Amino acid sequence: MNARSPGSPAMTTQTDSTRNGARILVDQLRIHGVDRIFCVPGESFLAVLDALVDAPEIAVTTCRHEGGATMMAEAYAKQTGRPAVAFVTRGPGATNGSSGIHVAKQDSTPVILFIGDIERSAIDREAFQEIDYGRMFAPMAKWVARADDPARLPELLSRAFHTAVSGRPGPVVIALPEDMLVEETATPPSPAPYAVVQPGLSDRALAAIGERLARAERPVVLVGGGGWNARIAADLARFAAAWDLPVCTAFRRNDYFDNAHPNYAGSLGLGANPELVKAVGESDLILALGTRLGEITTVGYSLFAIPRPRQSLIHVHPDTDELGRIYQPELAVNAGMAETMARLADLAAPEARATRGWREGLNKSYLAWTELSGKLADPRMAEIMAWLREHLPEDAVITNGAGNFAIWPNRYHFYRRHGTMLAPTSGSMGYGVPAAVAAKLADRGRTVVAFEGDGSFLMTGQELATAAKEAVPIVVILLNNGMYGTIRMHQEKHYPGRVTATSLLNPDFQLLARSYGADAALVATKDEFVRAFGQAVASDRSTVIEIVVDAEIISPTETVTSLRAKSGQAAG
Repeated sequence: MNARSPGSPAMTTQTDSTRNGARILVDQLRIHGVDRIFCVPGESFLAVLDALVDAPEIAVTTCRHEGGATMMAEAYAKQTGRPAVAFVTRGPGATNGSSGIHVAKQDSTPVILFIGDIERSAIDREAFQEIDYGRMFAPMAKWVARADDPARLPELLSRAFHTAVSGRPGPVVIALPEDMLVEETATPPSPAPYAVVQPGLSDRALAAIGERLARAERPVVLVGGGGWNARIAADLARFAAAWDLPVCTAFRRNDYFDNAHPNYAGSLGLGANPELVKAVGESDLILALGTRLGEITTVGYSLFAIPRPRQSLIHVHPDTDELGRIYQPELAVNAGMAETMARLADLAAPEARATRGWREGLNKSYLAWTELSGKLADPRMAEIMAWLREHLPEDAVITNGAGNFAIWPNRYHFYRRHGTMLAPTSGSMGYGVPAAVAAKLADRGRTVVAFEGDGSFLMTGQELATAAKEAVPIVVILLNNGMYGTIRMHQEKHYPGRVTATSLLNPDFQLLARSYGADAALVATKDEFVRAFGQAVASDRSTVIEIVVDAEIISPTETVTSLRAKSGQAAG
């Protein structure tokens, strides 16, 4: 008998009446409507790759890093409104891929990660690349399982899809032992495709919300969480207009409400408008819809933390675990957003409302907060953002990773439609490029722009090669200041002038972009940017537009000198 290397199961012969685990698995992906998978291939799931050859309706996107693959899956799920699938190999593949699963967890995004695993007979022996995925992914996933029996794959996948999309959406992880994938079994019956299951809004809860809204003089609607779509956002707009309500969005959910709408009050994100934070604290009613009321959105848990006698909190969320978890609302409602917003949109408002001046004041404050002027630390970027705000199509998708550069699109761009913002609430670096590739794969007709900093770009910038292979041209606006800017900002705040570990020696980004099959442009002025951007959107290749930013400019509103002055130390 020939010896086999670890994780290389013997091949089996399949008959018409039997199928191996890999083919049963791919059949189930078909049944549940999967049209694309993202992967970095591994020998641990070669049988699945083989089965996909006979499933041409499922496209395979081969990525250059497992973190890029899972981030692409996460963004693809957001853009399509369906659970997305990624495959990685055991051990190092799974640990690399966990970065995108953490994004999916905190963003409440339905992603199913399949991990090619060691053979069943080697489990619990610390075999080659073995990891206990149940323990590893428990804090990040809604459910973690190992598929030990090919005959049970239909059951497991049905549960995986239902779990990922129902209640608060989120990621599911399934380990696939390599020998299970080639084991034959009688072809099991297949369940029906998954269905989204959400709790409904009761008549009693609807009436209670309406009664409290009718009495409120300074109400604020706060929206966020996963599972939204364009229809839900449209219902929200109808509801807000009918009741004359100011709407603010949770951290990096800016596209849930038209930012140019007169009812928009802004985003409760990092560095939120102080006037908005003050107004939320002074409001007499907070109607929180879908949001978990997480740390960033609540300004470090300072909002709603102390019960105020003149403020009421209504919290509507599809997951009972989030209701009363941190805050004690006057009214806790377990309901999904689709039915909630549809019924609120049809809820008749009182004829006389005393909220107009309140709503107009919040909108005026938002417009002042997002004004693009030469008073900003980088007037050139202010000009570029003003041009983009005016000229980008309303359906253009903007993505970003993490860094101070993200303040430009997060604060200063006006998101007009749902599904135009892809930004990780987990604050993950490296998200921008993979998310942009996924957005373009989801809809090749839309303009997709990734904002990146030099530090964030080098985390996953190699996925430009994936964009080239898939022929999906994206535009990357790369702000290069030669540092990890956000960390440097905090360094200057707390340890002014004592700089270490935050400076970067970067490659030639123009050459790097071209080596990945993209075009590149280095621009110094707004006019140069406009020309380069026009060429980029007309090109059939991706383009990296690099803008070198003075290292003195630490953020759109701060410089190193101003930060040190605030800390009581002169620059030098």
